[in-house]
This record gives sequence, structure tokens and C-alpha cells, in this order.
Amino acid sequence: MSRIRIASVDIYHPANAVGNEFYLDHFDRKNNDIRRFLEHMGRKSRYVINNEEENGLTMAIEAAKNVLSKSGLQGSDIDMIVFSTQVPETTFPVNALYVHAAIGARSHTMVLDSNANCAGMVVAVDHASRYMLTSPHIRRALIVGSDYNTLVSDPESAVTYANYGDAAAAVILERTEEECGFIDSIYYTDPVNRDFIRYPAEGLTKTIKHGSEAKGILWLPFEAHAAMPPTFEMFETLLGRHGLTPQDISTYCLSQFSLENVLKIQRQFGLNDEQMIYVGDRFGYTGTSSPFIALYEAVETGRVKRGDHILFWSIGSGFQLVAMLFQY
Repeated sequence: MSRIRIASVDIYHPANAVGNEFYLDHFDRKNNDIRRFLEHMGRKSRYVINNEEENGLTMAIEAAKNVLSKSGLQGSDIDMIVFSTQVPETTFPVNALYVHAAIGARSHTMVLDSNANCAGMVVAVDHASRYMLTSPHIRRALIVGSDYNTLVSDPESAVTYANYGDAAAAVILERTEEECGFIDSIYYTDPVNRDFIRYPAEGLTKTIKHGSEAKGILWLPFEAHAAMPPTFEMFETLLGRHGLTPQDISTYCLSQFSLENVLKIQRQFGLNDEQMIYVGDRFGYTGTSSPFIALYEAVETGRVKRGDHILFWSIGSGFQLVAMLFQY
């Protein structure tokens, strides 16, 4: 029976790294001490686009080229391209079409953009894996996640301006007959916070028709800890379906939004440090790509090996939770 495995993963980020000192100075001048906030989120540095040439699409193209090179593949080897982003460079044509052109993919390669906010790349890999399982002619898929987060961050808001970074990740999914690959996924949706994180802040229609002074993300206070109880239940349900325990998971590739969330999950299930991957201290919060930047780190450092079980988890604004189980 065919399975869908992660053949390779790679990333791209801009060269410009910005440390906490810049943001501390910025908010100190506004009489807003964000030191405890940065410690809670686990930030030390983040990569930020600081030129006119780069954007979310260019980062995605570079990540795509990197993962193809690592895999020894050409664009002509790819049958499906999915671009996950919440900050598209264009709404039409789809950004995936530009990736298709940049890598020289074939005319029969299908392309689409996908947006599930910060949960997006996990959702895109889930959906692509399931599509490939029912479409035998799709042998390889390129999934790219890229958000130019700092483009839409609000300089008055620490949770976006001091928290976000810019980066892209790319994975190649590949059909295999080996006993590995995609296993299952689970979702939890509660739209209780649907109006608390918004971009455009006043909606697209009002922004275009009447103009809006709000250029950044609207981010209102909400009960962020409310996502943890359903997350714990999701993990137990998903693992229980396949006779696994939390200790059977080699690597947890989680949303890098908050170090505290990673630690809460670790404490809840009694996990050891080697099972947890946190790169948000170096990359900042990169949105859709963050669980796969964690995967890249795990693979590059040898912390995850072929045959290991991986659990991905992320959260989209509003909110939507997704967890996905793979055997690497």
C-alpha cells in the first residue's frame, strides 16, 4: 500500500537578524516595558526583511529551490505545488504559479494557494497528503509555507512588532511503499476569537472602498490559554487512535508562537527536553512555516531519524487547532 512520506525539508530566511535590544528601545520610548513579554514568548532574535527585493513570495521561491537541490530533484519532478501563506503577494494569480515558473515545473503540475493562517502549512501538508493518497498520478508534491509577517506587524503592538520574524519552509512529499509517512490528523475549531485577530483590521471591503488608517494587524486581548485544554485532548485522541502514547513521539514540531505553550505541552505529558524543538528564540514567530522550521532543525541536528514518529501542531487565529501525525 502506498504511503506519503516527507522526503526532504529546507528553509530560507533573510540575512538581517534583529536582536531584542532594538525592540526594547522601541517600546521603552513608549513607556512600555516588554522584557517579561519577550521572556514569556522566548525571543532573543528574529530574521527581518530590510530591503525592497524580498517578500513572502521570494522567500518561498528560495526555500523551494533549496529543498529541490537538497533532494537532487528538478522542478519537472514535481506534480503538485501548494503555497501556504496568510500574507500573499498577490491574490490572483495564485502565488504557487510564480513558484511553478521559478522552478520550471511541468504543464501538468497542479498549483494552488492555501490559507489557514498560522495553522496553514500543517493543514496544507495534511490536505496534500490525503489528496496524494487518492491520486496515484501525483507522485511528488512541493509544499511551501511563507509569511512576510513584519510587513503587516503593528509598531504599537509588542505581540506583533517585537514577536514576528520572516522566513519560509518547504517540504517535498513523496509516494512510497515503505512503512512510513503520513498517518492521521485531527482538528478543533472554535470561532470565539474570530474578531480579535484580523487583517486587514477593518476588512477588505471597507479598506478598499473607504480607506483605513489601520495598516497593521488588529490584535485585541483574548484568553490565549483557552487553546490548551482542547490541544491536550486532541493529542490524546490522535495518538490513541494508533496505539501510541506521548512518550512514543520522538519529536514534537509545534507552533513557535510562544515558548510557554511549548512548555505547557511538555509539562502536561511529562515529555523530556529531547522531544521538544524550539527555534523561536532565533527565528521569532514565522507564522505558517514555524512547525516545519522546527522539523528542519530536528532533521539537521539529527534529533529525528527515519522511522521516528513526529507530531505537528499549530493554531490559526479565530481559532482553529490542527495536529498531524507522521512517521518520518
